[in-house]
Amino acid sequence: MTDLRTFIETIAKALVDNPEYVDVREISGERTTVFELRVGEGDLGKVIGKDGRTARAVRTLLNAVSAKQGKRAVLEIIEPEA
Repeated sequence: MTDLRTFIETIAKALVDNPEYVDVREISGERTTVFELRVGEGDLGKVIGKDGRTARAVRTLLNAVSAKQGKRAVLEIIEPEA
């Protein structure tokens, strides 16, 4: 599922002001793969969007791409550490 990791990373880097701080970690489970997305301070709002619309759109795209591959993927957006 590394191509899904790259997919998420590419979208996140396009949304934020500091793409060098984008980090996507992949945690593979039995049936589901969880992707943890971390961004730099101040960029969290850009990834989540107004009322969570951007995050919802990214999750929808991820679900469509992973379903096409016959897999299940979940995106977790992690707050940056202060």
